[in-house]
Amino acid sequence: MTVSLTSFSFFIFLPAAALVSFLCPSKLRVYWLLAVSYVFYMSMSPVYALVLLASTVSTFVCGLLVEKAGEKKGRAALILTLCLVFNLGMLFWFKYAGFALKTIAALTGSTGSALADRAAGILQPVGISFYTLQVIGYLIDCFRHDKPAERNFARYALFVSFFPQVVSGPIERYGHMRLQYEHLPGFSARRVLEGLQIMLWGYFLKMVLADRMAIYVDRIYESPERYSGVLCVIAVLLYSLQIYCDFFGYTSIAVGTAKVMGVEIMENFDAPYLSQSVSQFWRKWHISLSSWLRDYVYIPLGGNRKGTLRKYLNILIVFAVSGLWHGAEWSFVIWGLIHGAYQVTGAVLKPARDRLAAATGMKRDAFSHRVLRIAFGFCLYSFAWIFFRAKDTAQAIRMIGCLSLDGLWKLNDGTLYTLGLDRLNWQLMTLGIFILIGYDVMRSRGIRAGEMIRAQETWFKWAVWIIGLILVLTCGIWGPGYDAASFIYSQF
Repeated sequence: MTVSLTSFSFFIFLPAAALVSFLCPSKLRVYWLLAVSYVFYMSMSPVYALVLLASTVSTFVCGLLVEKAGEKKGRAALILTLCLVFNLGMLFWFKYAGFALKTIAALTGSTGSALADRAAGILQPVGISFYTLQVIGYLIDCFRHDKPAERNFARYALFVSFFPQVVSGPIERYGHMRLQYEHLPGFSARRVLEGLQIMLWGYFLKMVLADRMAIYVDRIYESPERYSGVLCVIAVLLYSLQIYCDFFGYTSIAVGTAKVMGVEIMENFDAPYLSQSVSQFWRKWHISLSSWLRDYVYIPLGGNRKGTLRKYLNILIVFAVSGLWHGAEWSFVIWGLIHGAYQVTGAVLKPARDRLAAATGMKRDAFSHRVLRIAFGFCLYSFAWIFFRAKDTAQAIRMIGCLSLDGLWKLNDGTLYTLGLDRLNWQLMTLGIFILIGYDVMRSRGIRAGEMIRAQETWFKWAVWIIGLILVLTCGIWGPGYDAASFIYSQF
């Protein structure tokens, strides 16, 4: 039986795991959480739990050896390199071998495509991209002496495999998790309720919004030529919201689940689509990955310390790496490079934009100007998402070729309601989008919606949560066997 965060089996798994954890003596909780984390992982990827274990053991031992090497930098660097090669080698084999062989075959015109197809058919261990980055960050911190190596294997193994985040993050740092795993708390009614409320918000985003949006988006992307014009434009814009609701929804469920278990994990989103620039967007979108790439790729490459041209090159490299991390396909690399190009172009044009604003008396703090920048940014992100959503570069190019404002009348003649969602579903989805916008606007102003609701009268806050629960149960999109569609980011 597969246990995922949106399966009915999870609603049996979580209460059972939490109850036993609260009843356990404090010193045994870490072992119990480790056990249930492996049960959770093995329900989805039983054989590849060995890969997870191999990554955990190798990096645990390496951290100790690196610390033992002390000031012998050469020995520490050798140990670190060997461990990185081993772990990145596993990631390459399971995720990128087929992609690499196909690329080589295409460039050389060789007959290795059959081997490439076989390599591409290798099942990828669930969450390998996420936990590999976690262990690499841990090793580099040990090598830099930023954090001491962990000597308790159970605590470290739990850090790598903790079930709310092992599949799709957030990508945590061991410095943030270490003390929590040393002192796992017992039962707290307040904490459990807060965690369940955060989870409910995540299920609303995922099952009421993201999965509903996916019905329309998937239909258009299957055959963009058939639906060219404004219908394709709507699909592109809607996918931007779909992936946000999907991944933000997963993160909310993960954060809420961890809170129920007594663990605080980082939040991954901070109203990103309300950003005033692309660089600000990447400080608010997938925060754990963006900060990881900054600390372990961008800064080691030289960051902005080696001149302007080198800075721009480093930005492009980081975003290319980000794209490749997301998927073994050139369309993902192009998606990353587009965002890198956005940032470089913005930096190059900034002096000219400043002069233009000064010359015209432009009021950059005006509400109208901020809204315009947000809208323009959303269009930029939506264009880039085409390469992320498409199955390959060719499909992305076809989709772009189908974008136009032709067929505006289809918005009023009922055509929109024949593509998987009827009028009532469109109205429900639109209402949900406005709720999401309101939530993000409040968040951007430092107002936490959950805390605000919890501060109200008891009858009011319970009414809100009960209505939300009913909405998810009755309006959520449930797949075959009452199991929601897979999270987009679970494939990475």
